[in-house]
Amino acid sequence: MERRVLLALALSILVLLVYQSIFVPPQPAPDVAAPPGTAAPAEPAPSAAATETNVAPPPAAPLPASSGSGGDVPAVAPPDVVTPVVADTAAREIAVEGEFVEAEFGNRGAVLASWRMLRQVDPETGAPIDLVPGSLPESAEAPFTLLFDDPALTARARNALFRPSADGLVLTGGPVTLAFDYEDSGGLRIRKEFRFDPSENGYVVRFGVDATLAGERLVPAIAWGPALGGIESSSSGIAYLSGPRGLVVGRVLEGGALTEEDVWRQDAGDIAERPIYDGQFRFAGVDNHYFLAAALTANGEAAVEYRNVPLPALVPDGPSRELIAFTLRVPEEALNDLPFFLGPKAFDVLEAASPAMVQAVDFGWLGWLVVPLHRSLTWIQSYVGNWGWSIIVLTVLVNIIIVPLRHKSVVSMRKMQELQPEMKAIQDRYKHLKATDPDKAKMNQEIMQLYRDRGANPVSGCLPMLLTFPVLFAFFSLLRAAVEIRGEPFIGWITDLTQYDPYYITPIVMGASMVWQQKLTPTQAEPMQQKIMMLMPVIFTFMFLRMPSGLVIYWLTSNVFGIGQTLVTNRIIGPPPVHKVRPPAERRVKQVGSSETGAGTPAKEAPAPAPSPETPPAAAARRGSRRSRRRQKRG
Repeated sequence: MERRVLLALALSILVLLVYQSIFVPPQPAPDVAAPPGTAAPAEPAPSAAATETNVAPPPAAPLPASSGSGGDVPAVAPPDVVTPVVADTAAREIAVEGEFVEAEFGNRGAVLASWRMLRQVDPETGAPIDLVPGSLPESAEAPFTLLFDDPALTARARNALFRPSADGLVLTGGPVTLAFDYEDSGGLRIRKEFRFDPSENGYVVRFGVDATLAGERLVPAIAWGPALGGIESSSSGIAYLSGPRGLVVGRVLEGGALTEEDVWRQDAGDIAERPIYDGQFRFAGVDNHYFLAAALTANGEAAVEYRNVPLPALVPDGPSRELIAFTLRVPEEALNDLPFFLGPKAFDVLEAASPAMVQAVDFGWLGWLVVPLHRSLTWIQSYVGNWGWSIIVLTVLVNIIIVPLRHKSVVSMRKMQELQPEMKAIQDRYKHLKATDPDKAKMNQEIMQLYRDRGANPVSGCLPMLLTFPVLFAFFSLLRAAVEIRGEPFIGWITDLTQYDPYYITPIVMGASMVWQQKLTPTQAEPMQQKIMMLMPVIFTFMFLRMPSGLVIYWLTSNVFGIGQTLVTNRIIGPPPVHKVRPPAERRVKQVGSSETGAGTPAKEAPAPAPSPETPPAAAARRGSRRSRRRQKRG
């Protein structure tokens, strides 16, 4: 059997080798005479700027041509005879310094080289986070790269040395414009403008482009290279982070018709399923967990194409990374003034750019609750000055709102505790029945009737906890997505409210507070339920060990408030009544005595008490006969 397997394997390998040698054509040898993208040397020695202009890295495939004058591109002169007319002499970077951002623009291609956010720092290094990632492959487009329908034209514009209008800018007051100009002997003329207005929004740059070829207007697409930077620095320390993702907000063209306005998010791994979106967008771009780079198309017509760019790991044997690049095409008139937002997904900052941009913050299905919670927390923080204390204040306010419900819960649980002996008696009468016995339903009916007679509600005791859990989940979503709380300290060892407690102090204290609260709360006598309730603090403690410390502070504060209210409620309603269990004989004697002395009340039938061991039956009979003779004499 083994020989047959080996023979079959050898024959298979032989057939494969013969097939490859006969039927598969050999691969063509690479052209080593001239590397791709390198121009042939010209007779006269060109200038340095011209030599740099002739280098053409492989361009990315542009979007399909849009309607307008950009569809028909005039013939382009061969790149080896094109010389710059208006250009810079050497590659350099132009710095733009503002209150919120320090940016650098490279004159090669007039693209964005760096966008450092001064108020968003790496928690490990303390350096400002740069939205333009470094160490990108050479084929990647830098932000604001122009893509034409002719790849050769794209290469010329991408490698041209634009002449800047200033050597540097400092944003102090009003609007400022940084312009880049380029013109060559082939008839290509491009002017790029980046306009800043610190009074409007420190994270918005307005982009404009005017491109012509031999006097004909061109309508290029705008590329944003692999972004966003700072992905590895934006970790919140919890398990699931989002990003990078393609993000489109607006009406998308599907089946020849525009859909209703919605938010479209696409992970890097799903881009192949649908790379292109066309329609009317409020904004479109790419985001990650905390940051966003998007074009504000103001509900105008636009088309956006996404592609993922794999990057190597940051450390050896580390996980590989995936970034997302997007290419935007808008109508010709929109190219004169197209705002781009490049910054953190903070509510106030997004609203200042455009009210619709708050939809970039993904709070999940509890967004209806997280948004007012976020606004309340932000308002409190503006007065308190610390996000940790703001969480405590907001937690106290939330618990004050549910004080009546919590009071009603304690009272209801006290009633349930008082009903335990009677409930136990009902259950004992039916305990001999099987669970499938139809008479077993009568037990539940009697218990429910007992609840109605005594005004007890077993569900009301769980109502405050059920109301607290949505707020807990909302706080979790808030701490997971709110960039405002990212990196914010509380006290002592808690240096980041979005990170877990490094010493696990707050989770352990939180678990102890849950145990204390359970000791104060009236409990039912069912052993199984008591065991489950005692396991809850243990489960919550282990679950909160790796949760954001801000979430643990919320739950701990809620427990402490609940302990205080339970102490006050127990003092108001008083101690629970003590049920004295008398022997059965004593209870029956009392029932008979009350029936004899009660005037006008019917006597309850009660069985005669069983004779005690010390009283023989004959002596009891003699005493009974003497009593009867005395009654006869009196009569």
